[in-house]
Amino acid sequence: MTQITGAHSLLRRSHEERIMRALREHGALSRAELRERVKLSRTTTSEITANLLERRAIISLTPSERAGRGRPAERLAIDPEAGQVIGIDFSHARVRVSVADASHEIMASGKLEYGTETTWAERASVAFALLESLQESTGVHFDSLNAIGIGFPGPFSEKGARLALGRDNKDTIALEGARELPKLFRQRFDAPVTIDNNSRLAGLGEAIWGSEGGAPKHLIYLRLDQGVGGALVVDGSLATGAFGHAGEIGHTVAVHPNGKTCRCGKRGCLETVASVPAVLAACAEKGLVLEGLEELAGAVQREDPVVGTVLHEVGDAVGRVLGGLAVVVDPSEIVVGGALMAVAPQILDYVKAAIRYQLIPIPEAAPVVRTAALGDDAGARGAIAAVLRRSSLLERYSVEP
Repeated sequence: MTQITGAHSLLRRSHEERIMRALREHGALSRAELRERVKLSRTTTSEITANLLERRAIISLTPSERAGRGRPAERLAIDPEAGQVIGIDFSHARVRVSVADASHEIMASGKLEYGTETTWAERASVAFALLESLQESTGVHFDSLNAIGIGFPGPFSEKGARLALGRDNKDTIALEGARELPKLFRQRFDAPVTIDNNSRLAGLGEAIWGSEGGAPKHLIYLRLDQGVGGALVVDGSLATGAFGHAGEIGHTVAVHPNGKTCRCGKRGCLETVASVPAVLAACAEKGLVLEGLEELAGAVQREDPVVGTVLHEVGDAVGRVLGGLAVVVDPSEIVVGGALMAVAPQILDYVKAAIRYQLIPIPEAAPVVRTAALGDDAGARGAIAAVLRRSSLLERYSVEP
């Protein structure tokens, strides 16, 4: 496909969006009706619709009635099976994808797991296989793909991602995935790619779709999963920070600074206490060996006392970190989500208790503290929102495709 750049590209996308919007709002239209709706010339309308037909973004319906004399009027409509945007959330151990159509509704989603040592090229291949599987099972196709959003599991900035394994430079490893993933997806789909921290995107998804009454102006989001990450909404905008690392709540020291070593190189980070691996390790240290989330969920359901003790410690640590942050940010909502919360929702009670202790005792300033409303697809949905710029939260969003 020929790449169109610069002002011509922007103008073409604007024309395409006008045509797609008209078809979304009014259904199937003849070319003459479409020209009347979008106020474009016959030549421009013909050129844009021909390209959209070639990309299978729209389809030509079999004429069912005549428009006066002569041949029946051809009618154009959005292809109901055309995936327009893909949102992808890579975690340390699984990939989740969601596909949105031209009306920005989710039309397909799924996930696949991989080992934590899997290379980024292999993780991309897993995502490609998942998308192919969705094509086969749902009929969705990606010929008219407009954009791809990718959530990356680690500290992220426009200059790349870094994960420090120690204080020494020789122990600091650059995560090549931040540079490799966009390249691989552009090569595969020939579409623009945006990449950002996956927990920040999950927080964006939660702020847009999870909050009653619309997106809040001030929100703290924390995700307890294979790692621990977060997002901040400050003054109505998703915060990325001066260097792109805003929301890295998991690397806030939550216990004694001589606590367990975190993969970031520090000691006592919240991630060493509240991530899924940390919880499983803490249970094992107390004599209860559990293999993964499924067994942890079973132990929670049977109210195992060891698990109860560990979860209380987790909730207390999370609440102390979030409470301290709330004193600074003054949010209207604090949201805790992720795989750990899904299997152990009672953590929220301990979190609330610790937050109440941390807050300034002003009743009207107390934020709502709740469990995330969205499930495991929050990051993928947030990635879709980010590439579409579908929320006022993204007005000052600085990570560009």
